Amino acid sequence: MRSVLTLIANPETRKLSAEDLDAVRRAVPEAGAPAWLHEDVACDLLVDIAPAELHAIEAAARAALDGLPIDVVTQGTGHRRKALLVADMDSTVIEQECIDELAAEAGIGAHVAEITERAMRGELAFEPALRERVKLLEGLPEAKLEQVFGTRITLSPGIRTVTDTMRLNGAYCALVSGGFTFFTARVAVKAGFDINRANTLELKDGHLTGQVIDPILGRAAKLESLEEFAAEKSLTLESTMAVGDGANDLAMIEAAGIGVAYHAKPVVAQAAPARIDHTDLTTLLYMQGYARDEFAGA
Repeated sequence: MRSVLTLIANPETRKLSAEDLDAVRRAVPEAGAPAWLHEDVACDLLVDIAPAELHAIEAAARAALDGLPIDVVTQGTGHRRKALLVADMDSTVIEQECIDELAAEAGIGAHVAEITERAMRGELAFEPALRERVKLLEGLPEAKLEQVFGTRITLSPGIRTVTDTMRLNGAYCALVSGGFTFFTARVAVKAGFDINRANTLELKDGHLTGQVIDPILGRAAKLESLEEFAAEKSLTLESTMAVGDGANDLAMIEAAGIGVAYHAKPVVAQAAPARIDHTDLTTLLYMQGYARDEFAGA
């Protein structure tokens, strides 16, 4: 059965060399000739193996690269280009955790960030951890949310190229977050998403009440969103891609046609079918077989 092994480097730190490819091909003798998606950056190697062998092939390639900062992805070639992208927001589409940034404005940043980290690692249940952190923000002026968005929130490198390219090719892009609608509504516009979903912070007299309006959008709701959007577009899950970094993303990552852990917590990186450890979000396009000259704006 035809599969593909893709190698992706970050050209700002280390280019993908012929020697790297030779090392991988020696470790994976089933691999065919290199097909460059972007010279010195991303390359496909077609491999005739059964899907059950993909994990072993990936492990062999990683071992051959001996710790080099190169991402390795293995998958079947069927339905490679996805028609639906569902992405987490905090620490995925943006480089920050919004609730931590709000807490910093309230002077309790370190305490809240510790809870966030434990929740994203899967050490704490998501819903009670979210309620606990939001309760600590009680009384924060609504104006601080706008201030945080304007001064503290930055898009992760490559995300706008990903959404523009996928949408140009007919895909639907959804931002689904365990964070807050105040931020997802703004980030979705800036990052090029078709739709956004998240939790809603309760406000009264221009201040946070310390409550989240039910129901909480957590791990199960992210999976339900993936399934719902796929059904709306008459897609099988095989035609979907999900990306995130935290434990609350795992259900959708495991269910998608290709689920991707992005600079993720260990529990997520270990369980995800694919992972990005060294490169930016444009790797989502290389995973789908897009060549660099097919990127939007290229």
